[in-house]
Amino acid sequence: MQRCPWAGDDPLMCEYHDHEWGTPLHDDRALFEFLCLEGAQAGLSWRTVLAKRERYREVLHDFEIERAAAMTDRQLEKLLADPGIIRNRLKVSSVRDNAKAALAAIDEHGSLDAYFWSFVDGRPIRNAWRSPAEVPPTTPLSDRMSKALKKRGFRFVGSTICYAFMQATGMVDDHLVGCFRHGVDAR
Repeated sequence: MQRCPWAGDDPLMCEYHDHEWGTPLHDDRALFEFLCLEGAQAGLSWRTVLAKRERYREVLHDFEIERAAAMTDRQLEKLLADPGIIRNRLKVSSVRDNAKAALAAIDEHGSLDAYFWSFVDGRPIRNAWRSPAEVPPTTPLSDRMSKALKKRGFRFVGSTICYAFMQATGMVDDHLVGCFRHGVDAR
């Protein structure tokens, strides 16, 4: 079975690659989780974030948007002492800001799903890359998404993060052509 090379032979990365990455995701809570985790990853490896994912779920109320939006300064400050997450003050505080921005997007669009997927007209973009070197870190679409999210008050949503978010949540299928997951929607 051939996978995208970035998964390597690490069991955690292979599990993520095989069952999550690139699968169209339409659950608001899960979309919010990925947005927060992609922001936490900035400057780090995805493996680092993936290893801390369960702890993030524990301390951030399983990424329930309303509960994350209601977190107090004191709760956020306490998280900075937790070695189970990435203890960057700006990344930690961005969770609450992003939750508030997400709630506003939900109010306007009916769901976070409807808002995020509107960037790809509700359908995954299927690329046909043959090598990792062909996969871009950003696209004009991720540039537009980043600009729109920042305008709404989201943080840690640069173009690279937005493109990684679109890849992770299946808005963009960037599994390489030789990968067994290329073009496959179901988990």
